Parts: sequence; C-alpha cells; structure tokens
Amino acid sequence: MIMKILITGASGFIGSFIVEEALRRGFDTWAAVRKSSSRQFLTDGRIHFIELNLSSEEQLRQQLGTHHFDYVVHAAGVTKCLHKEDFHRINTEGTKNLVNALLALQMPLRRFVYISSLSIMGAIREQQPYTEILESDQPRPNTAYGRSKLEAEHWLESKKPFPYVVLRPTGVYGPRERDYFMMAKSIKAHTDFAVGFRRQDITFVYVADVVQAVFLALEKGQAGRCYFLSDGEVYQSSTFSNLIRRELGNPWWLRITAPLWVLRIVTFCGEYIGRLTGRVTALNNDKYYIMRQRNWRCDITPARRELGYEPQVQLEEGVRRSIQWYKENGWL
Repeated sequence: MIMKILITGASGFIGSFIVEEALRRGFDTWAAVRKSSSRQFLTDGRIHFIELNLSSEEQLRQQLGTHHFDYVVHAAGVTKCLHKEDFHRINTEGTKNLVNALLALQMPLRRFVYISSLSIMGAIREQQPYTEILESDQPRPNTAYGRSKLEAEHWLESKKPFPYVVLRPTGVYGPRERDYFMMAKSIKAHTDFAVGFRRQDITFVYVADVVQAVFLALEKGQAGRCYFLSDGEVYQSSTFSNLIRRELGNPWWLRITAPLWVLRIVTFCGEYIGRLTGRVTALNNDKYYIMRQRNWRCDITPARRELGYEPQVQLEEGVRRSIQWYKENGWL
C-alpha cells in the first residue's frame, strides 16, 4: 500500500529535500506551496502540488477536505520577519490552523512531524564548563523566532493524543541554504566577521541528516516526544569559516572579531532600516541574540536511542558538499 504524505514548506531549503526523499522512498508525495512559492527545486513530475493558506483554518479545511494523508511533515515557517509579531502569526498560528483543520476533518494520521528548532531553549547552560542542553531543561527562548516555535510546541502538547513528533535541529546547513551561504560569499570577498571574545561552542547538522531524522520520526517516533538534532560534535566559532575558506582555495582574508556592543548597534540599525524599506534582513534583533549565545551544545542521545538516528555527514564533509554545490550552481 502506497502511503500518502503532505509536506508543508516544500519549496523551502529543508522542505525541498524532504520532498525528494519522500519520492525516493515511494511515497505519494504532496508538496504544499503558496502561489508565490518558487518551484525551482520541485521539478520532479511525480510531485503533486497543493496550495494551502496556513493563515486560515477555514480555508485549510476546504483545501484539505478532499484529501486523505497518512503522514504530514510541517516544515513551513519563517526564520526572519520585519515585525516580531509575524513570527507568532506564521509559526505559531499557522501550526494551530493546520492541526485544527486536520482534527476537524478527522484525518486518521499515522504521524505529524513538526520541524521546530534548538532556538526554543535560548541561552542556557553557558557557564563554564559548557554542557549539553538536555530535553529536561526548561526552555528560555531569547528570540522572537524561538518563542514562536516554543508556543507551537506547547500548543501541540495540549492536543494529545494527536500523534505529533517534534524535531529540534541546531543550525542546519547544506546545498540551497542561504544564510550560511552569506558567510561563504563574505569569505570569498576576503572578509570573515565574528563577534564576542568569550568561547563559543557551536553545533551543526547537515540537511540530509535532518531529512533522515524526519523519516525515522515518521516510522519510529513516539507520539508527543521532542528530539534535538545535531551531527553529534561540538565546534568552535572559527571552525566553520576555516573549512569554508579551505574549500574556496584559501583566499586571503581579513578576520574581524568585534565586541558584542558593535553587533548590537549593527543589528538594531539593520532592523530599523528593514522596517523603513520593507525588506527583511538577516541583520535583525534576533540575529544579535543568536550570535551572542555562547553555548549551542545539545544532547542527541534520545534521537539515537529511540529513532535510531545516526548522523552521516560531519562538518568537514558537509562544507565540502555545500561549497561544491554553490560553485556548480553559480552561487559562488
């Protein structure tokens, strides 16, 4: 029997790779998109497209009403917004609307996988020595993005026994990703920028390993559980840029490390200018708190134990694949 899967945020970085893996596994694959969504990475003729308005539960009922899905992967959301209330509207309310519509339609889902974020935890466990963030730790999100994701998680918890599973990846990178790509672009232009003089422990997860975890969660995830995802290693703040530089052929560079107060001024101005121009910028208030955070360690033992998750791509190989893709596709 062929299983039918719906993937929201299908045109996005992570979502497009989930679509590809669903097709590879033989799922009847439905990609939820908006009219304005780019379909650049959704060209396989086997993909079924469905337009969903996550801002309206009523419209979602109408749009989903004639369908029956076995699985839903909710990867839609925003990481940057002009106004912080937009995070809540899109990430939190959008999740509520989708789940309420599925419940109203009495769709007998096997699993609903929600892509959340390590950012829900905020700046905890930063005292020396830095230690891994555990699932038992109390979340203290310090960004509007993190708060919106946590609110969605709490709401899902209130809907038990709805068969949801939450994945909380750390920084996701890989081909097609645009934020870390800006670092590669900067290094190619001979500048590397870092902030803060206190040690920073960083974690990463390659996009293919996030996709691996999604399908493990569909198969083995315990309803109501939340799992952190990383590649299982911890890096220093300079490691990523060093690897990028090497893959770019070691161009000469100026490595600038600025105090946090400089970043505070830059992101404050960036957010103000963004609101004036109506253009979303990566240099916003959330970015300040993300770059200020010194500890991004997380415990992936539960994902390993319960899902059978085992990271396949470590940072060195992941950066090599990413830079190669950027070059081959004319991004660099």
